[in-house]
Amino acid sequence: GQIESFGISIQFSHSKIAQEAVKNQLASEGIQWIFNPPGAPHFGGMWEAGVKSVKNHLRRVIGNVIFKFEEMYTALTQIDACLNCRPLCPLSTDPTDLEVLTPGHFLTGTVLTAIPSQEVMDVAVNRLDRWQLIQRPVQHFWKRWSREFNSRLQQRPKWWVAQPNLKKGAIVLVKNDNLPPLKWKMGRVAEVSNNLLRVATIKTAQGEIKRHVVKLALLPLDTQELLDEKS
Repeated sequence: GQIESFGISIQFSHSKIAQEAVKNQLASEGIQWIFNPPGAPHFGGMWEAGVKSVKNHLRRVIGNVIFKFEEMYTALTQIDACLNCRPLCPLSTDPTDLEVLTPGHFLTGTVLTAIPSQEVMDVAVNRLDRWQLIQRPVQHFWKRWSREFNSRLQQRPKWWVAQPNLKKGAIVLVKNDNLPPLKWKMGRVAEVSNNLLRVATIKTAQGEIKRHVVKLALLPLDTQELLDEKS
């Protein structure tokens, strides 16, 4: 069965033939592994901060609810999809293309999706069936984590430090706290002023909208690119 096949695969991966093949392939691609020293998790500052954030939100949204193994596995799988659907950068420079690259693309080759479900965050726990009971912490996690992600993208230094304006054609994340899990409202800057930018016209899949800059956030890689250009 599947368990037996999995065991055979594990045994083969530990064999000298497999390890030698992997070693040769890595050498031919110029890939070099660099490991953090033992007992020094602070060396992985970025991902350790992400792990800490996820743990904090998980403790708050699950609380004292007791799940079976399969239920907990389902909830964590959906939360994993929430984390891996975050936008990183545009997939193209086409002004009509609103698709963005996400960590999910590296895992599955395409954008991650979720089964549509009714919002149950404000429904009493004793009125929920088991599936809804699983969706409740997932939806709570999404609300809290996506709001935190938006805030991190919109971090700005003190008001006396000039910031680069949004560029026409740049893809932005439009803040919206009412979207279901794995959904982001993306748009491209269609019109900006030459002076200090306060309001921008954004082209979205539903049409053009006007938003104050505090409701807009550049994607992580685009933000770094703008800061590099300024420096």
